[in-house]
Amino acid sequence: MRNKVVISNQGAPFIEKGQTWMYANNLVHIDKNAVNGDVVDIVYEDGRYLATGFLNRDSHVIVRILTRQQDEKIDETFFMKRIKFAYDFRKCVERKNLTNCRYVFGEADGLPGLTVDRYNDILVTQITSYGLEMRKEMLYGCLLKVFKQDDVEIKAIYERNDVKAREKEGLKLYKGFYGNHKLATTTIINENGLKLYVDIENGQKTGYFLDQKSNRLLLREMAYGKKVCDCFSHTGGFALNAALGGASEVTAVDVSKTALDEALENAKLNHLEDRMKFVQADVFDFLDTIKENQYDIIVLDPPAFTKNRRTIDHAYKGYLEINKKAMNVLRHGGYLISCSCSRFMEREMYEKMLRQAASETGVTLKQVSVTQQNHDHPILWGMAETSYLKFYIFQII
Repeated sequence: MRNKVVISNQGAPFIEKGQTWMYANNLVHIDKNAVNGDVVDIVYEDGRYLATGFLNRDSHVIVRILTRQQDEKIDETFFMKRIKFAYDFRKCVERKNLTNCRYVFGEADGLPGLTVDRYNDILVTQITSYGLEMRKEMLYGCLLKVFKQDDVEIKAIYERNDVKAREKEGLKLYKGFYGNHKLATTTIINENGLKLYVDIENGQKTGYFLDQKSNRLLLREMAYGKKVCDCFSHTGGFALNAALGGASEVTAVDVSKTALDEALENAKLNHLEDRMKFVQADVFDFLDTIKENQYDIIVLDPPAFTKNRRTIDHAYKGYLEINKKAMNVLRHGGYLISCSCSRFMEREMYEKMLRQAASETGVTLKQVSVTQQNHDHPILWGMAETSYLKFYIFQII
């Protein structure tokens, strides 16, 4: 019989509605024999069963929920089924990009605290759950079996366990190949026909921003003959797609010379460098130098301006400022692409900011498209934390 964690009557409704995290402030009692990493049952104050998950007494997320079936065993068979289910989902929704794809997106795939990305023949993993860390060897074995069953060769697993979220679970930070593998940590992926260098050791997230794949394609499809400015370009994802889509001129702007050097190498890899220029500058300052009507499309894809709720007001002001600057210089009939990757900047607040920016600059926003993250980063309704990326395209009139 599993140890039990008693949840308060105030906290239980959130779990009932689909939340997969039980917070410490909703704790009433834990069985004294339960230790970190144990599989425990969450029960109501009257003793009725609610859910099962991994315990971590030292985390604000005290239980990460795995199942709502009391009789389900949390063993190797359980994890094989979950991984296979997630794998089959990607084969359906991301068929054209399976060699550069997120195969496990934590809570959205019923594997809280686990991220698995594939870059060609290497899997890059990230574990932010104490319970999963304890079962890592079994998990990796299950992953490799699932790929092998589909005749996909995976040469190694690279661990990007260098994220601060691990510290909240009492886990150490590190990165490197699992086991004794010594392979190159750079590779070239093919994203919708575009070749891109990926550095799994030093790149952002697990090596690259896979979550914007489909959104970058939207820009490619509308860029023909346009002058495009990609702000916060990083290694050139949007800029390169604009150039490949036939843009007449593309400017990639970023404060990081290292990122722009990588963007140039990506441009050369795709024979697009003659149509692109790379500007190292602070985007806020650069937007002040743009002449009115200079660009037909401006892309604003900044890093998260806030990673917690305490700084949300500061982030709002930052988003408002850059969007106003872009709206002020875009020609009548030009297009603004505006993004936020912070889950704390919720959709309602972001749209309020966009309306305020439009009002203060005297423009009207004609909505072209509103999307979120790519299909391989699915959104689990009931679990707000899985929905984070906001992507808007407007015509400015």
